[in-house]
Amino acid sequence: MNKYEIIVYWSHEDQRFIAEVPELSGCMADGENQIEALKNANLVIDEWIETAIQTKRNIPIPKGRLLFA
Repeated sequence: MNKYEIIVYWSHEDQRFIAEVPELSGCMADGENQIEALKNANLVIDEWIETAIQTKRNIPIPKGRLLFA
């Protein structure tokens, strides 16, 4: 299980739920429902990290829920 924040929202343009991972640049997934989008996001997070390891890119430490003032 990952510890990165995932934001799930409905996209009228795509007619699908979108799951974005703000701490991992370009990391996002979609699904027909919120659960599917979240499940797909977790798979994409694993792939993002695997690719980062292979290419020796920096992997951000999960901050969890981001708080804004």
